[in-house]
Amino acid sequence: MNTHGLTDTHLTAIPGLTSIPDYITSDDETCLLAQLDQQPWSSDLRRRVQHYGYRYDYKARMITPEMQAAPLPPWLQELARRVQQDGHTPTLPDQVIVNEYVPGQGIADHIDCVPCFGNSILSLSLGSGCAMRFTEQQTRAQVPLWLAPRSLLLLQGAARYEWLHGIPARKSDLYNGQRVQRGRRVNNDEQQMEHRVIY
Repeated sequence: MNTHGLTDTHLTAIPGLTSIPDYITSDDETCLLAQLDQQPWSSDLRRRVQHYGYRYDYKARMITPEMQAAPLPPWLQELARRVQQDGHTPTLPDQVIVNEYVPGQGIADHIDCVPCFGNSILSLSLGSGCAMRFTEQQTRAQVPLWLAPRSLLLLQGAARYEWLHGIPARKSDLYNGQRVQRGRRVNNDEQQMEHRVIY
């Protein structure tokens, strides 16, 4: 993927894709990372994760009301209330997946489980920035997007249901003509759970 000269003008190519820079402050970012690192991490995947509200089964691609995880702690509840109050989601997110990516790690192109989650997927980036790749399912057209630290990514409509998104597994990205080394990146994915199951 060519990530040379990434800018927000790429957002217009995908309906329903919104990126909000500096959604939180640097101090908020530091506090969130510290809070997350005080919680237990799961190493069931190649990357470390935390689940709040409900636990998502990656192998079965399913989630049910019975698959409860730790409740959202107050500092995540505050973030969930804010994204709803700011109008980024019509309902209060009740499920959060926290992913940790170290340099060289990524995630395959995918669409978040349609029967499992609601119409809005929100992702807050903490720590290092990185390049994300969006791929349209039918045409295979690709659109790159730089995920800056503290930015909030919102997927709705076509961006949620018609475009795959993924992060190439590498240790650096080309951004604005410069080679940018990746550091540790943590992202909080917030969703409203849908009470349906994939079999």
